[in-house]
Amino acid sequence: MTVTSYGGHQEKMERRDIRNVAIIAHVDHGKTTLVDAMLKQSGIFRDPTQLTERVLDSNDLERERGITILAKTTAVRYQDVTINIVDTPGHADFGGEVERILSMVDGALLVVDANEGPMPQTRYVLQKALAEGIKPIVVLNKMDRDGARPDEVLEQVLELFIDLEATDDQLEFPVIFASAKQGIASQSSDLAGDQTLSSLFETIINAIPFPIGESEAPLQLLVTTLDHDEYVGRLAIGRIRQGKIAPNQMVGVVNHEGALLKSRVTKVFGRMGLRRVELDSAVVGDIVTLSGLPNVTIGETITDPENPVPLPPIHIDEPTLTILIGVNTSPFAGQDGQYVTSRHLRDRLMREQERNVALRVEETKDAEIFRVSGRGELHLGILLEEMRREGYEMEVSKPEVIMHQSPEGLMEPVERLFLDVPEEHVGTVMELLGPRKATMVQMAQAGPGQVRLEFTISARALLGFRSAFINQTRGYGVMNHLFEGYAPYSGAIDETPRGGLIAIEDGVATSYALDNAQERGVLFIGPGTPVYVGMVVGENSRPTDLELNVCKKKHVTNMRNANAEEGIRLTTPRTMTLDGALEYVNADELVEITPKTVRLRKATLDRTQRKREKTTSR
Repeated sequence: MTVTSYGGHQEKMERRDIRNVAIIAHVDHGKTTLVDAMLKQSGIFRDPTQLTERVLDSNDLERERGITILAKTTAVRYQDVTINIVDTPGHADFGGEVERILSMVDGALLVVDANEGPMPQTRYVLQKALAEGIKPIVVLNKMDRDGARPDEVLEQVLELFIDLEATDDQLEFPVIFASAKQGIASQSSDLAGDQTLSSLFETIINAIPFPIGESEAPLQLLVTTLDHDEYVGRLAIGRIRQGKIAPNQMVGVVNHEGALLKSRVTKVFGRMGLRRVELDSAVVGDIVTLSGLPNVTIGETITDPENPVPLPPIHIDEPTLTILIGVNTSPFAGQDGQYVTSRHLRDRLMREQERNVALRVEETKDAEIFRVSGRGELHLGILLEEMRREGYEMEVSKPEVIMHQSPEGLMEPVERLFLDVPEEHVGTVMELLGPRKATMVQMAQAGPGQVRLEFTISARALLGFRSAFINQTRGYGVMNHLFEGYAPYSGAIDETPRGGLIAIEDGVATSYALDNAQERGVLFIGPGTPVYVGMVVGENSRPTDLELNVCKKKHVTNMRNANAEEGIRLTTPRTMTLDGALEYVNADELVEITPKTVRLRKATLDRTQRKREKTTSR
């Protein structure tokens, strides 16, 4: 590091020994695999073969779904330079993670699949990075695959940069051709040269600006991430903008209301590989983890208590979707879960709001129900899945879009919808979107036998569309969507009513009763499944609800015995996942979520009360 004087002003420190870089990409374009390769080749592991795949995807859900949900930091060393790397989510529903992390870095690796080219989420994360003034390096990944078309993809990337109004400096981006899976990077499209990632490391050092700041100025650090350690408690993570920090130093925390709270930092940590390393001190440009600040939250500034200089807060896009989460009130409540009370739910949701900045949690008039708003169905679905795995039970309402009232009238969120479909299914997809009032923007070829359709569509119309789209394209369709903005309310959407098969008796489902029920529609349960009155056990083939008894047993006589059910053939029931249930549930229904099961039920279980409510609402 060097210290330089600028025109007689405060001396500024040039941290030539550090580069802070984020990795941004569309889902499944290989950014987490690229981080794995960088970690293996950096020499920080004694035995790189012991490094597991997608090592930064430490969350169970991330490994299962193959996506990055939480932004994470790591660091490697190359030629005496520490490269701090931030792996960011590629899905727009987790854009809150991307927006706050970008404030910590000076450059970004934009990873693009050399066959697929720039995708919708590529556009989203790149737009955020360019707005922050970040210097990009384009990495065309998966060059080892058949079908790689680097020249065409590079042209598309350049068009995307121009479309997003990149500066002249940002348009002069370096290009690296890579195979993250093989751990190869080159400045040549045939991957010639050194069969390692050295070209990538050198490009990062030469192209990404090094941090510059005043080391003797009052401390400035914006908290961008929170972590927790069972021994030292809450940990605040951020980048030092100016000044320096050391263990046992008194600091001031400027909260969101502008109030200054004094506290003492007990320990200062850095990162090296996957390890947290304790530091004696840290200065401008370092990304550090601080302990000893039990009440700090994301977006607050850690500064000099005697001369506080707060940083501007992080701007996060507003949520577009909301659900109601309440205490489980079904007859099976408390059988599976460990945390079942409103106090448990409230504490867990408030904790989530502290670290998940794109989430909003509000209390309602009913003390047992909370309104939770997020970026999309995936954003909210991941939260619910995490909670059920932690032992929580809850009931969740149908997701609703958040409307805005403006001087021009009622406004609703609008999405840009991108669909890649086989040519033979284009007609059926267009028929699906017609009643949903989608407007076609573009139609183009996306490869042999594939068509890319682009629409603008209200967020309301997208609710429940994914499952219908996948069914109509027989699983070959690919769907992505991005938040476009707000537009005047487009009126009611004609939806085909969906009826349910509703249980009218408590008990255990029998093969005999289900054999009769499957003639009326599609079942969600199999024989031996416990059911209760008001539980939705299937979908009716007609658009009205049908109440039936799925616990009925065949009458036993001297001519008919209990083994007579062995000849019954039942169709395989439709498995209702949590994501599927959120998309499927009707306005008068709830999703019951426990650690072991996901059930659909009527909001009002009593059939007489339901009829009374339906009569009153007319």
